[in-house]
Amino acid sequence: MASRFSTLFAIAIFRGLGLLPLIALQQVGALLGWLVWKIPSTYQRRAARNMAFAYPNATTAMHKRAMQQLLSMFLELPYLWSPRNAAHLKNLIHCDEWQLIDDTVAQGRGLILISPHIGCFEMLGPVYSERHPATVIYREPRMKWLGALINRIRISPQLTLVPATHKGVKGLVRALMRGHTIGFLPDQVPADGDGVYAPFFGQPAYTITLVQRMQSLRQTPIFTVGLERLDHAQGYRLHVIPMTSPLSEDPVKAATEMNSALEAMIRRMPCQYLWGYNRYKTPRPARSGP
Repeated sequence: MASRFSTLFAIAIFRGLGLLPLIALQQVGALLGWLVWKIPSTYQRRAARNMAFAYPNATTAMHKRAMQQLLSMFLELPYLWSPRNAAHLKNLIHCDEWQLIDDTVAQGRGLILISPHIGCFEMLGPVYSERHPATVIYREPRMKWLGALINRIRISPQLTLVPATHKGVKGLVRALMRGHTIGFLPDQVPADGDGVYAPFFGQPAYTITLVQRMQSLRQTPIFTVGLERLDHAQGYRLHVIPMTSPLSEDPVKAATEMNSALEAMIRRMPCQYLWGYNRYKTPRPARSGP
């Protein structure tokens, strides 16, 4: 009962916030980000440390803007996930690479999209699936009410979410064999046994090997993507960087190549990356399940 109430309450809050203009939500997010940046925290220290790996001379302004972008990301979600705003979203997305994506999907080998946790990554699946069917793997939240909220709000007709389990991996394989698109956020630390250590901005980071295994099934092309948040609520720009050659058959080399591709996308919009994520932590034990 408590879990159901929490879900209904969260949905009500989301729907209420979704009535506000996008620019208002983003501005409130930026203000909250500035306030949070003023308060020392573990997240802030980790974000500064991780950004220093990529940008040793990072300025105070970069750290502050990264925190403002983080809070803007959270505050804009109710607007972006609101069904009443769905038609307007198409006008907010700018992309010069749709023809490249369309032509690649038409080849029938499927397409693998990888993205770091950057910009408006939560909308990558819904935006892309307006054009092509997609299956995206995700880690189920520990809080049941949050998982229920996600499944109630961010699903679109051509978007399938599968959990990071053996059953979910089978779903990815089926989608790829149909010539569909599959998507990953591969800068998350996988469970122990599901990855290898590879450099990420010069530091060893436990990195998923599943992307390389999926590509090897059909020599499927891989595109690195990122949805950049434009200033003043002017919308979002979808960046697309095709990988020019298949990942190496060696798992460590493949993970290194993939991390390099993610780094290239992050450098396009460094202040929109979630630097505070504990990217270099020790992997958790694998969870048993279907």
